[in-house]
Amino acid sequence: MRTRRRFVAQAAALSAIAAIAASLPAPVQAQDWPQRPVTIVVPFAAGGNTDGIARITARRLSDAFGKEFVVENRPGAGGAIAAEVVSKAAPDGHTLLIAALPVMAIVPAVNKVRYDPIKNFAPISNIATNPFVLVVNKDIPVKTLKEFVDYVGARKGQLSYGSAGIGSLNHLSMALFLKKAGLEMTHVPYKGNAPALSDVVAGHIPAMFSNFSDALPQAKAGNVRMLALSSDKRNPLAPDVPTVKESGYPDYTVLTWNGLMAPAGTPAPVVEKIAAVVAAAVKDKAFAERLSEFGVDPLGNTPAEYKAMLEKDVATWAEAVALAGVKQ
Repeated sequence: MRTRRRFVAQAAALSAIAAIAASLPAPVQAQDWPQRPVTIVVPFAAGGNTDGIARITARRLSDAFGKEFVVENRPGAGGAIAAEVVSKAAPDGHTLLIAALPVMAIVPAVNKVRYDPIKNFAPISNIATNPFVLVVNKDIPVKTLKEFVDYVGARKGQLSYGSAGIGSLNHLSMALFLKKAGLEMTHVPYKGNAPALSDVVAGHIPAMFSNFSDALPQAKAGNVRMLALSSDKRNPLAPDVPTVKESGYPDYTVLTWNGLMAPAGTPAPVVEKIAAVVAAAVKDKAFAERLSEFGVDPLGNTPAEYKAMLEKDVATWAEAVALAGVKQ
């Protein structure tokens, strides 16, 4: 009798376990994905570069996988709201984030956020990058980065530089460079890159690290002089402008970027499938030309390469935030 009761109890337990298992969603297999429309969450309002890159990428992914990829804008808290939403989404490949470097590497270093940029996300592919360029007013008597360092060094603490605001990428880019070069300058924050660059053109401030896409027309017009790019290679649109790296600072590389990420735990085959489409897209002339409209350089790296890039940038910008004394 006792044996029969034990058997009945075990059978009931197994039946309950089977019922629970049946109620759970089946693991997503690469060949079955996507099973429904995929949402790409954008951390900023519609109309900006990140939003534009997300939308042209969404169209390419929709065509490749035969399912709709829907862009959803979730602005707020410097992008932290969107990042948190995606970090807590089901890791089934149906919710993605169009990540921007500030959201992943600067906001967490400045503020308390409820996501870990490395632990809570699966990098897919970095779609495109955008360098900064050190520019000076046309009347500043320097033509190279070395001459700039000498010029600023001879005027310790007397010169200022502009940025798009406290904690902005061009603020931190300059703070990082000044530390490496052993220089002192006074930071003047503006409400955006454009007004800061306008004051460099007008001669109200002598220098700044500007978005390359904003600085290039001013340089062509002779209003500013571009001294060095923050990227690790020269830009074909300004082949005569060297990089900071080749100008004597080999460990200095600063790029802002936009890439696709999924919640941590998303199946690797799904991540690889998306990455493969992005890698093919950036090699397509029409897609690359659309990206160039946003002043960015196509990249399309692998998940492993993107992960390594993210880890390096998180460490780099944590250092820059500390150097600039930016905390809230």
